[in-house]
This record gives sequence, structure tokens and C-alpha cells, in this order.
Amino acid sequence: MKDPNWRKCVLNADSRDIIKRIPDNAIDFILTDPPYNLAKHSTGNINLPGRSSINNNLADWDLVEFNPEEWVEEFLRILKPTGNLFIFTSYNQLGRWYNCLDHRFDFSNFMIWHKTNPVPKIYKAGFLNSCEMIFTCWNKRHTWNFSSQDEMHNFMESPICSGSERLKNPKHPTQKPISILKRMIEMASNEDDIIFDPFMGVGSTGVAAMQLNRRFIGVELEPQYCQAGKLRIEAELEDFMRRRSKSTYTLFGESPTMVCEEMDDDYSLPQDLLQFFSY
Repeated sequence: MKDPNWRKCVLNADSRDIIKRIPDNAIDFILTDPPYNLAKHSTGNINLPGRSSINNNLADWDLVEFNPEEWVEEFLRILKPTGNLFIFTSYNQLGRWYNCLDHRFDFSNFMIWHKTNPVPKIYKAGFLNSCEMIFTCWNKRHTWNFSSQDEMHNFMESPICSGSERLKNPKHPTQKPISILKRMIEMASNEDDIIFDPFMGVGSTGVAAMQLNRRFIGVELEPQYCQAGKLRIEAELEDFMRRRSKSTYTLFGESPTMVCEEMDDDYSLPQDLLQFFSY
């Protein structure tokens, strides 16, 4: 039985190490946004007359070669038979994810997120980059929460992350809006389920999970992003618990050897990791 006090674990670590410490069939929903490797194609910032330039550069971490094939076996191992796998991706990686995962699940498909306010093209010389793809996989026993056909479209619309939701320091070039993440979490998991994001960035998936009363494990390699995500997730959890008039433990780890609090039965994590947790 899951420990009702455990809600979250945020780790500044390499998820290639952490994922190996997660038990088999422990995760209800993997929702993640790994590197697209598009930075090498960037044409630089967009200069606009009379206003500040538009940031069109991706961070240096996107230049590091990312291979979907290296992640498939661990994703399959930790995901429950009832679990779902949603991966934000781009045109250059979609086929690789499909080749790796389609034959390993009963079903696969893709979703489209249409950005209603994409970065403009001043010279009208090509398409706006207004769509982003999410590759999705599930088995026959999976969790799926739909109340009507209208909710079953694989097409979502929202503005890109902006305004007060968009972090200014540190600024993450691919921060996703909470509204889109919440919609996916609602459709593909239940309350109290464990959501895992091995490429957490500034913690948006964790914030969405806290708002929907899910549990969350997030891993981020960049310290500044991880710290920002930790603060956002902790604030959201505290706000949620105040609204629900409940109390809970909160967890945060900085050592790359940490995973999360021990859970009972099939959810138990290695006992020797407990020494790293603070309550």
C-alpha cells in the first residue's frame, strides 16, 4: 500500500542513474520533455525594430546528442502495465520514438499541441512553428479518463508559457504551460498516482501534478533549473494542502544517489537511500 504521506521527490541528478534505482512497475505515468536536438539548426535570436530581440536560441544542453533508443528499456521496466507514456518531441525525433516503442505497446499514437501565440516570422517566409508533437503509448489495461467524445481529440490548444507563469530567472527555453500538462495528467492518470519526469526542467510537470493531487518524482541535471523547480513544486504543494486542510511530508534531494522515500509492497525503493531524506 502506498504511504499516504509521500507526495513528491525532486532530484538534482542525472536521470540515467536515477531511473536504474526505481523498482519495476512502480510508475503510473511517465510524462516528459527530453531534448529535441534542434539547437544545431537555430538561426539565432530574431531582431525586431523598436523592441527587444526574440530569444530563438536553445540552451547548450540541446546540442548534446540525445538518443531515444537508450531510454526505452528503462521506461518499459518502471512503467506499470496500467501506465501511460507521453513524450514531447519534434519532427526529427518522432520517428525514432515510434520505431523504439510502437511494437512494445498495444497502442501508440501522437498528440498535437497547437500554440495559439507562436514566435512570429516577421518576413513571412515560411510556416510558423505553431505545433508541437507528443508521442503517446499505452496497453489495453491502461488508465484513461474521458467523459465524452469531445475530450478524446488528440489535438490541444493553448498559448505558449508566458506572463507571470514564465520564469525569468532562470529562463528555460522550452518551459511548458501548466494548462497543457494538467490536461494530459487528468486524462492519463488518477489521483494519488505517481508521475515521473526524468527531464524535469523547471518543474512544470510537478506543479501540474501537485495541483491535481498526484505524486511526483522529477529529475533535472541542471542545478539552477532543479532549484527553481523545487521551489515551484513545494509552493504548489503547500498551497494545495492549505486548500485541502491536510498535512504532509515534503521531500527534496540534492545528492545524485537519492531517489525517493521508501514505499511499501511493490512500490518499495532501496532501503539504503532513506538516509538522504529530510522531512
